[in-house]
Amino acid sequence: MAYAEGGSIVIIESDRSRRSDARATGRYAIEAHGLTKSYGKPAVRVLDGIDLGVERSTVFALLGPNGAGKTTAVRILATLTAADSGTARVAGYDIVAERDRVRRSISLTGQFAAVDETQTGEENLRMMARLTGLSRSAARRRAEELLIRFDLTDAARRQARTYSGGMRRRLDLAAGLVGSPEPGVFFLDEPTTGLDPRSRQQLWQVVRGLAERGATVLLTTQYLEEADQLADRIAVLNKGRIVAEGTADSLKSRIAGHRLDLVLTSREAYLRLAGRAVHHSPETLTLGLPTDGTAAHVRALLDEIDPARTEVARLTVHSATLDDVFLALTTEVPAHV
Repeated sequence: MAYAEGGSIVIIESDRSRRSDARATGRYAIEAHGLTKSYGKPAVRVLDGIDLGVERSTVFALLGPNGAGKTTAVRILATLTAADSGTARVAGYDIVAERDRVRRSISLTGQFAAVDETQTGEENLRMMARLTGLSRSAARRRAEELLIRFDLTDAARRQARTYSGGMRRRLDLAAGLVGSPEPGVFFLDEPTTGLDPRSRQQLWQVVRGLAERGATVLLTTQYLEEADQLADRIAVLNKGRIVAEGTADSLKSRIAGHRLDLVLTSREAYLRLAGRAVHHSPETLTLGLPTDGTAAHVRALLDEIDPARTEVARLTVHSATLDDVFLALTTEVPAHV
């Protein structure tokens, strides 16, 4: 397994000869129960007893604002950080008692591409293969396979420094596959951060391809559309706790499927209604309220909240999105405007 730590490439030994050890028991490829983690003095609780169950051969997205604990959760599950309490199993192995077996069963791609920019794409992959114990000929064959699979053959003999951001991320994913068992378990920690839309789309195709080949993928991301497009299930992490979990559609249904946006005429009206809203924009005095989208329900809401017809200046109705779910579950109601 390879990952970026402080801008350097760190190698965790992977023994391809022991692939047969990987267990295929149970429903879940990743299970976690009551994971907690605190940092600093005084201690700040980063994870506050999270439970996760990621089914085999699925894509699972972990969403949350900055500081919610997403990367900490990934590092614990990938055996790079020890939890303060709780238990977890990855690929059937206990992350503490069977740490080495976990590491031989996973691939981790961090937030920054862990590639040597002075080497070519082919040299990067061959180096990784040799570090995992492959012979020179086997390393060459493995590099060729992965260059084809990740659509990097045309750039194989160019230095990685000349690659676009999307190409570097694909090379990074390929490097993670060099010595990891397949289908295996993949941890992708915000893999598309900073990429342009075209590169993000290309990386999405890679992730879909991993799942189609039977891999289990745990993905953290800041892009709601990304989770909507890729994930079979989604968990929302906020202040160290899982506050919601389900499919994209089931999460959207939690806030009614549609949203009625109201532009209020005064701050007083805004503050009076803020507690029942799922979207807040104090700058424009706009609140979003859940609705089923029917004319009857919209009329009923307007009659209820503005019977005198003096507090609502304008309104719009639109379908709920994961952004609405995310904001509803992770945004504190403003105390003032």
